[in-house]
Amino acid sequence: MAEIVNVGLIGYGTVGKGTAEVLLKNKNLIFENTGIDIRLKTVADLAIDTANPDELLSLCEVVTNNAEDILNDQDIDIVVELIGGYTFAKDFIISALNKKKHVVSANKALFAMYGTEIYQAAELNNVSVCFEGAVGGGIPVLRVIKEDLAGNNINEIFGIINGTANYILSKMEKEGKEFEEVLKVAQELGYAEADPTFDIEGIDSAHKIAILASMAFNTLIPFEKIYVEGITSIKQIDIEFAKKLDCKIKLLAIAKKHENDLEVRVHPTMVPDVELMAQVDGVFNAVEIIGDMSDKTMHYGRGAGGKPTGSAVAGDVISIARDIAAGCTKRTPILGFKKDYTYYYPIKDIKDIKSAFYLRFSVVDEPGTLAMIAGVLAKYNISISEAIQTDERAPGEAVNMVFMTHKALARKIYDAIEEIDKSDVMRDKTVAIRVKELV
Repeated sequence: MAEIVNVGLIGYGTVGKGTAEVLLKNKNLIFENTGIDIRLKTVADLAIDTANPDELLSLCEVVTNNAEDILNDQDIDIVVELIGGYTFAKDFIISALNKKKHVVSANKALFAMYGTEIYQAAELNNVSVCFEGAVGGGIPVLRVIKEDLAGNNINEIFGIINGTANYILSKMEKEGKEFEEVLKVAQELGYAEADPTFDIEGIDSAHKIAILASMAFNTLIPFEKIYVEGITSIKQIDIEFAKKLDCKIKLLAIAKKHENDLEVRVHPTMVPDVELMAQVDGVFNAVEIIGDMSDKTMHYGRGAGGKPTGSAVAGDVISIARDIAAGCTKRTPILGFKKDYTYYYPIKDIKDIKSAFYLRFSVVDEPGTLAMIAGVLAKYNISISEAIQTDERAPGEAVNMVFMTHKALARKIYDAIEEIDKSDVMRDKTVAIRVKELV
């Protein structure tokens, strides 16, 4: 007789519907692959009445507007939380864990901010918590780190992990439009929220890299220590200069492990065209993981959407169901390592990180300007690898000068910019974008 595993789903929005579709429409396929009868028994949503009649809901035993109906059902083995946010989602998850139920979620903000409390509750109750859909949407990446790369010291992670930001930058490159115009189109098409702050300011990417880095480096990452810079200051002129430099501008989430500390940061980055990461277009995401034995692996796919993210959520459900059937729940640690959930490494200040930089100066076109900028950079031991100037203008008019530097300490770059920006020849603040080194 087949093992029966009952699932309760809290939240029937875009991802909730995608998850239900995977579990219900592919129910027979899942049984063929696992030999387990995974039943979506109950779906709860405050607006469930407005979702009826729905083909998917008709395949469930119970639909309700009260999440407690799921939490109090002793027959439900796995609770799937897909309402998002902090307060209610956290309460539901902790309650489910305390009732000895396994939990699956796609709530990246919750785990980035309050993961420790959830992990400790799961450990105390000897149940599993999985959240594959929280980072890469439909891209399997957390399980790759926890299991497939468990024999590696992971040294670096680079990710394009926000589809909205990547869509905007891709459109700016292809259509020659400014940020504000492309953002408006993205909102009209549903690729950006009415309030896009988390996406365009890099906060969503920071939530995700906090989770990735925690798993990769066997430590917890304090979210407030992550350097976060969004894409709102990127101008079309910078996109055009990037093309001349054989680069593309991407919002990268970066994590690197050193002997005694870590880098964890999110910011716009010049990515050379020869890198696969530069070819990640539109709403697609990619995560590059560098291990000491595996070397570089790339994981690419749709980073959002009901069905892709629902696929990742369903994958977590199936993984837990397999453990239940095998009688070995919690086979894999929540974060992939058998250590206390605490902070083992300090996070390096962004000013103390070395990288190459793209520097764009908006200056008055007059004799001595180039020499002045080069002199200040030399004063701070910043070496120039390449220089570009826009077409000549009449004396006194503003022009753009671009310098690509060799690797330099960010603190020295900032100090040089501060001094240069005080000059009378400057017509706007200097734009500084880090450059990804080839790996």
